[in-house]
Amino acid sequence: MIHPDYQYDARLVPYLTGLLKDDICDVVLGNRIRTRQEALDGGMPAYKYIANRFLTIVENLLMRQNLGEWHSGLRAYTRKVLETIPWERNSDDFVFDCEFLVQASAFGFRLGDIPAPARYFEEASSINFGRSVRYGLESLNSVLRYYLHRLHLWPCPLFEPK
Repeated sequence: MIHPDYQYDARLVPYLTGLLKDDICDVVLGNRIRTRQEALDGGMPAYKYIANRFLTIVENLLMRQNLGEWHSGLRAYTRKVLETIPWERNSDDFVFDCEFLVQASAFGFRLGDIPAPARYFEEASSINFGRSVRYGLESLNSVLRYYLHRLHLWPCPLFEPK
């Protein structure tokens, strides 16, 4: 999966799929935040960098993962992941990708990432500040729904098998 905003380098696809093919990971993401300076030099707005770092730390802690970035639009999945996760029940909005990762983690799949350069530039599309805030809150809500489901306090169809 590559978001169509021109921020991701398609030359990384063989590396993503190689980790799947070699049975090292079930889900692989491109990580645009190898270092703070590299992400900012690549044009990532400071508020997006800060929000991404905060959300990724919270999501890693709560979902027991160690991804460098949860909000990448460069991803690869195995067929088993796509056949297992009830992704058809996810949002039709930007939060779909976060819901998918929470589901992948909840279903016990192996998540990993590889470095990917940050490429923000004038022609690349990007959601505005207001939509970014909404997306961040919806991302945290995805993790909250998983915990409520796991604790049997509120059943959520996103975490029920197909």
